[in-house]
Amino acid sequence: MTHSEQLRQKIETRKAHTGVVGLGYVGLPLAVELAHAGFSVVGIDIDQAKVDSLNRGESYIQDIPTSVLKPLVDAGKIRATTDFASVADLDTINICVPTPLRKTKDPDMSYIVSSCQSIAKYFHPGMLVILESTTYPGTTDELMLPMFERDDLKVGEHFFLCFSPERVDPGNEKYQTKNIPKVVGGITPTCTEVGALFYRQSLDTVVPVGSTRVAEMVKLLENTFRMINIAMVNEIALMCDRMEINVWEVIDAAATKPFGYMPFYPGPGLGGHCIPIDPFYLSWKTKQAGIEARFIELAGYINGSMPHFVVDKIQNALNDHSKPLKGSRVHVLGVAYKRDIDDVRESPALDIIHLLGKRGATVSYSDPFVAGLRADGVVPAMASIDPEKAAAESDCVVIVTDHKGFDYSKIVASAKLIVDTRNALKGQVSEKIVRL
Repeated sequence: MTHSEQLRQKIETRKAHTGVVGLGYVGLPLAVELAHAGFSVVGIDIDQAKVDSLNRGESYIQDIPTSVLKPLVDAGKIRATTDFASVADLDTINICVPTPLRKTKDPDMSYIVSSCQSIAKYFHPGMLVILESTTYPGTTDELMLPMFERDDLKVGEHFFLCFSPERVDPGNEKYQTKNIPKVVGGITPTCTEVGALFYRQSLDTVVPVGSTRVAEMVKLLENTFRMINIAMVNEIALMCDRMEINVWEVIDAAATKPFGYMPFYPGPGLGGHCIPIDPFYLSWKTKQAGIEARFIELAGYINGSMPHFVVDKIQNALNDHSKPLKGSRVHVLGVAYKRDIDDVRESPALDIIHLLGKRGATVSYSDPFVAGLRADGVVPAMASIDPEKAAAESDCVVIVTDHKGFDYSKIVASAKLIVDTRNALKGQVSEKIVRL
């Protein structure tokens, strides 16, 4: 029996020992779905706190309740470790580690490289390795394959290597790991077949594609599409502001067209783990091919300028109320990068707080999901405070993240001035409300 046949049999009978490297917002939900499907899962992470929390059955990921995780841990279906020696006993391993950008806007592959080097020490025939971390086209075959393939270990024959882009949308109650269609592409057709078979055991829909490069490009297309369209509507918002046109009314009216239009909405800037970052992987890679990614660079510039526009808007609004920004108390509602989650990565709120501080404002914030901010050179250490009390005591309230839990009617009643960057106060009419 070939290695492919043996692995297929293990996968179909749920006897395959599965592993997940990186137990964050992508890795932990995947591990839970694999365990629900009947697999035994080992999670590997260098963060001892995450490992300890998982082994206690306590979830640290908002989309995975402890009530879901703990029974799986108690049943022995999931365990965690910091020791890569566990790879020696695994049949499959999914790599779900961060892939940030450096300040120079080029990809930081160090987490992938480090993970692969650790896996390679215990690598053995018959393994399926799948990279899920967002990256540039060519990473799987150019960077990862040489770290595993040897004269006695041929890809597609002795082991199987794939790429499958993560598509997790934190806080999305409708689409989560199990029911988001899963794209997968392998180095060889056999790799793709084995990878697709593996995902079909635990996920609703699997979409095989012809290569790892196609799969890598899929994620970049998805997020570049969104980034550019957000940049376009942000630029429309800037135009409408100058022409004193309500951009929100324009978008709502345009959205009534049943074809040829998809509504996107302006905001204070981009945040999160994907949209502000992923398109620049594509931009970096195309530069190597001698192609200039003009749309991406321009969209990045427009989106990156939105926090500055918001601060200008705050300053102008205060000026209209006969107050300077310097010395004013400005309260920020919401610091997470999107509604009803606790993730502040790349959040525009952090830039807005920083810019307000530079202009001399006294800044505070409220966020029901983010109890405190650590000093990081951009923002000072801060703690979330009561929003209604802060609104009454501040000279201006700025809605940066429109969490559903805020009592907007009470905030509007007590605030002296509100700058709404999310149209959270749609339908409310008041001279104290200034919209993006």
